[in-house]
Parts: sequence; structure tokens; C-alpha cells
Amino acid sequence: MKPQILASAIALAGTAAPAQDLSRTLPDAVTAVAPALADYATRDLFGTVWTDGTLSMRDRALVTVAALITRHETDALGRHVALAVDAGVTPAELSETVTHLAFYTGWGNATAAAEAMAPVFAAHGVRAQDLPPLDPERLPQDAEAEAAREATVQTNFAEVSPGVVATTRELLFNDLWLRPDLAPRDRSLVTVAALIAAGQPEQMTFHLNRAMDNGLTQAEAGAMLSHLAFYAGWPRVFSALPVARQVFADRAN
Repeated sequence: MKPQILASAIALAGTAAPAQDLSRTLPDAVTAVAPALADYATRDLFGTVWTDGTLSMRDRALVTVAALITRHETDALGRHVALAVDAGVTPAELSETVTHLAFYTGWGNATAAAEAMAPVFAAHGVRAQDLPPLDPERLPQDAEAEAAREATVQTNFAEVSPGVVATTRELLFNDLWLRPDLAPRDRSLVTVAALIAAGQPEQMTFHLNRAMDNGLTQAEAGAMLSHLAFYAGWPRVFSALPVARQVFADRAN
């Protein structure tokens, strides 16, 4: 797809991110080494997947950042963080995404992501006051849903590792998930994206249900899976598809 056609496609998709931002996520080396891959990227990934309005450009950018953090792909992360900012993801939301994914993908992935993102924040003039406070007022909690989650975890794992049960309750669900600078839907979105990118579909049922409870539609979830096929690989997405199918079927009944 020619650049001017790609620009028109993105404009029709109703996104503020310019076409050249998508092409900048592809290093020049790709064209030099694998021109067919560059063609697939330009024609299919940038020209078709990213411009599918089923999932907004902003959400696609956030999902991609989550996948790159999970996969420790720090070389590509800076370019995609810049794209995410252009697409409307705020520095505070990106900061919270890094913090959130430390718990779901590991501290090493999150700290490496912070190192890769710091130059982009500096280039965009992001200041300390633009980032989330350490101790913000937490969002209200769904007490009934949390009680059900806690009861399940206590029943299954309290005798195995009471420490995991306690930190899951106190750090994750009574604290991290209630931080306000990343909306509950977006926390769920990056969590599900991370689980898919990590090849951990067995953890998806709870989190995909939670994402849909938080406002993610079935169509958006399906579009996220299609998007992640390019960034996490088809095998990981095909491992996640049966889980998504079952969640959708259960929610329809």
C-alpha cells in the first residue's frame, strides 16, 4: 500500500495518529534484510489491521506496548511508545501500564521497559507532575466481586502459599487495580494482552471476563486477538482463541 493510500485509510478510520507514525515503527533494516516482511507490514499490518476501527488506534497502541513489555522487546518499545502518545495514550497511562505489568510479567520486564521509555518521555517533555502520584485516592471496589475472587483463591491456594494469597489480595486487588490513572477497562486490556503475549491462556478466563465486565466488548476482544497475532505470533493467539470462545459462550448464556 502506497504511503498516501495508507494515510487516507487511517484518516477514514477516525484516528488522530498520522500514517508516518506507523511506518516509523518498522526499522529500515527490515526493508534491507526482508523486503517481503516490510511489504506485509505496510500492506497488511499497517494498512489493514491498524486501520480496522473495531478497536481504536489508541487501544491498539496500548495493546502493542503491553505485548512488547511482556516479550521484553525493548528495542521496538520506544518507537511504539511514541506512537501510543501520538494516538492519545497519556504518559500517566503508560507509566501505570509499566507498573501494572511488573506484577503480571515480572519486575525485569517492567524495569527494562522503563529504561526504554525514558528517552521518549524526555523527548516529549514529560515531567514528574505528569506522572501518577505514589498514593492517589483509590477507585471504589466491587466488594461482592472481590469477596468471590478472594474466596476462590483462599479455597484453592491458602494452604499452598499463604504469602501469594495475601499479596494478591493486598497489593493487586486492594491496591494496584484501584489506582485511578489507568481506567479499569484499560488495566484489563493490558492484562489480557500480556497473558496472550506470554502464552498463558490458562489465566485468561478470569481476566477476559473482568475486561468485559469493565466495558470491553466482544468485538473489541476479537479485534485485540487479531492484532496480537502479528505482535505475539499466531501460535499464542490460537492457544488463546478457545479460551475466548468459551468466555463469549458462557456470557451469552
